[in-house]
Amino acid sequence: MSTALIIGAGPAGLMAADVLSAAGHQVTIADQMPSVGRKFLMAGKSGLNLTKDAPIDAFLSAFGDVPDVFRDVIRGFGPEDVQRWARDLGQSVFTGSTGRVFPKAMKASPLLRAWLARLREAGVVVRTRHKWVGWDGADARFETPDGPQTIAADVTVLALGGASWARLGSDGEWAKQLSGTTPFKPANCGFAVNWTDHMAPFFGQPVKATALQAGDLTSRGEWIITKDGIEGGGVYSVSAAVRDGARLSIDLMPDVTLAIVKARLSKKPKKTSRQQYLSKALRLNPIKVALFNELTKGLVMQLPDGLGQAVKSLQMPLLAPLPMDGSISTAGGLTFEALDQHLMLPDRPGVFAAGEMLDWEAPTGGYLITGCLASGRTAGQNAARWLSQTP
Repeated sequence: MSTALIIGAGPAGLMAADVLSAAGHQVTIADQMPSVGRKFLMAGKSGLNLTKDAPIDAFLSAFGDVPDVFRDVIRGFGPEDVQRWARDLGQSVFTGSTGRVFPKAMKASPLLRAWLARLREAGVVVRTRHKWVGWDGADARFETPDGPQTIAADVTVLALGGASWARLGSDGEWAKQLSGTTPFKPANCGFAVNWTDHMAPFFGQPVKATALQAGDLTSRGEWIITKDGIEGGGVYSVSAAVRDGARLSIDLMPDVTLAIVKARLSKKPKKTSRQQYLSKALRLNPIKVALFNELTKGLVMQLPDGLGQAVKSLQMPLLAPLPMDGSISTAGGLTFEALDQHLMLPDRPGVFAAGEMLDWEAPTGGYLITGCLASGRTAGQNAARWLSQTP
């Protein structure tokens, strides 16, 4: 019986272990944390958005400019496959109004328990508190509470995660041990804003019914004003463009045309403050009025053209992404150029890579988990195929 080592016990690593154990190989999973699937469980606190129920071409378009090898990975295990996989583990799923797919339990723990039970039945061994620190010849080297240890295996799958949420195990330190990596960047992240005290009453409150525009990206999702800046799903959807230098603008009335906004603003009564007028003429709620005043302070705008244009395209002066460790995910990592078409390291035959450690980026909405599951499955399949072809 051939042996397989999986380093990293997130969705990608567990999926690779599932595939290799089902193929009849003896599998060991090593993870640096005291328990497995910690970031997976954290994702479950918001309902565990597994995938997006969409045609495969539309689903793939959300990943942007990724290599063909990664597109093939997703085509091999797309939204329908993810739903079938969850049901095979005894977890019913449902599709929400926006197409996002969740387990009916709305948490990750039942799914993870069922998955780990299946792996145990297949004889998979899990070793926790094993931090991978490189190689000792052909063997993987680990730091453990009992001192340095090595594990030999016929095939290895690296599924080491990105560089956000270090407390859950994704610290990106593995990049020191591999060549062919690019620097990590925050993805699905918030941004710092130097608010004045005027905004303090609105910290923690959601901003609804706006449209955010950055580069070619547009978002209609909710977002939140915090003491440090802006966060939330609506911001995350455009964060890649903002992070890479695009200007962020806010449409406070996305369902009303500029012409209608100007018409309403052209009837300003005398002795009415701008704040009162924005509330009455445009029916903007207090948080939108506060945002408008905060982001236009010191600007001279004529009625109705200048004021109307600002309402429809409010410019946000962003400083920088919030700290990467708090972002939902990361871009960067091990490039596809550093791998062959089978996700194997050319300079280390029999060593494959999968999951968020690879240099691809996905928006929120189920794309990230699907990408991790799909790449783990492909790496596991390719590792099993390599074992069958290698004497």
